[in-house]
Amino acid sequence: MGTEESWPNTGRAPHAYLIALPCPVLPSCGSRHMTSTEGQSVNKDESKTVSEILQELSNASHVQVRSSTELAAHVSEAAEDEDEKRIDDGRGPLRRRTDYRAVRKAPRSLSLTPWQVLHAIGLGAAAARQGAGRGLAEHWGSLRYSQALEANRGRFLQLSSEGRDLLRFYKATQSGEIGTGFASLLAEHIVRSRYPDHSVSVIPADIALKAGWTLRSSGTGPRPEPLQRRPHFFVEAWQPGQPSKIFLMSSKGTHSSVHQVYKQLSTASAHVESVHIGPYGTVPYLLIGTEIPAKESLALHVLEAPGTTLLRPPGEKPGIDLDLALTQEEFMPDVLLSAEGDRTTIPGFQVLPGSFAWFSVVLARTEAAALTAFTGGGKPTAQYLTKEQGRRHIQHDTHANTARMRDAEHRIHDIDFVGTDHIYRLNGTRVEAFSGLERSLYTHLHHGHVNEYRRQVHDSRGQWPPRSTAKYWNTVSIRADGTVLAIRLRDE
Repeated sequence: MGTEESWPNTGRAPHAYLIALPCPVLPSCGSRHMTSTEGQSVNKDESKTVSEILQELSNASHVQVRSSTELAAHVSEAAEDEDEKRIDDGRGPLRRRTDYRAVRKAPRSLSLTPWQVLHAIGLGAAAARQGAGRGLAEHWGSLRYSQALEANRGRFLQLSSEGRDLLRFYKATQSGEIGTGFASLLAEHIVRSRYPDHSVSVIPADIALKAGWTLRSSGTGPRPEPLQRRPHFFVEAWQPGQPSKIFLMSSKGTHSSVHQVYKQLSTASAHVESVHIGPYGTVPYLLIGTEIPAKESLALHVLEAPGTTLLRPPGEKPGIDLDLALTQEEFMPDVLLSAEGDRTTIPGFQVLPGSFAWFSVVLARTEAAALTAFTGGGKPTAQYLTKEQGRRHIQHDTHANTARMRDAEHRIHDIDFVGTDHIYRLNGTRVEAFSGLERSLYTHLHHGHVNEYRRQVHDSRGQWPPRSTAKYWNTVSIRADGTVLAIRLRDE
């Protein structure tokens, strides 16, 4: 196995982990004419060396955060305009949460490296089944944005010339994926600042909901709109053995003007309206829109509905066993409008107090699936998912264009990590990316010990090295969940 001092001696071909990235999204991944000098390959169409590109990925810059009563008013106006058009079209207004407001004590900015954003994008995609490669291949897709972000003279992040050089068709994909990365990092920051004695997890909502509801229509007609619009993530603030605090989060991104942000956030208010935990309309949420202008710095626009929703099962003691295999439920997609005797329902997804214990297991094991998928997927991931969540698609250790998973080990900042590496060309130069999980944490999840994983990672909060470079690695990101994403030049 490899360490900081040596390359992995696996006996496999050097391209065993090659996963093709879509060149239209990453224009520079093609084979343009190159001139090479030991790690300093220069593309004739580019002024930066690959070494410089990797160094910039580790440079911290600021991202503006905007939240105000004016923003809330603009979003409400956009919602009214959209509903008027819908009424004129005969569709009727959207169901929305309208109790949003400016975020209390919102940060004025975040300090992030571009590599941290790529780490967040990759982790969020790891458990998704959006393409033929599934899981592992999708998580490496975050690398398509290796040259998309740069700091301006004021040290604020903006799109690079590479990030702006996109076909119109790919702009929606870029804004959505980059927006998801920034939104998850901002949501973590906000919730962690509110509950500093808690750990914070951001969990893909669709995967979690599939454990209890059918999200796709099985009939011939379209499903009601509230079942088609769902929040993107659950944000869970948790402590081992204690009821979790739950938030919804809907994320949007746009290359257009701030007026498009208002429209997107008004739509996001309909996404969070479809899911209710406990009584109708009481679960807190975050609406986050990422504005990605062509030449100005990025800005995150955020609103919230404050409050606290505790996953405390009625009449049960704390200490739910998260190691229990997840049971698939078949709940009706109905939401009770009142907790009193009135049984009026509307379409949507609701977790009632009697299912709080089950939902606690859903969130913890869905997160475990994302973490193990980030290290390579296969059987360790499949054990955490139900059939409807996609277990059958990832239970085999064979993914598109990958030969072996989880056979890479590296010591970074004196911490041992287990995971998978990926060798590809950046502007024609071979680079190696490694995604993994701290060894003992991985061992817990590999054997199905979610309780022990959470206990150990919670005890380790605040102790992970913050440095964005390491010996033998150009750029490194280590998250509070114990995952690492690192990249370096690879010898030819």
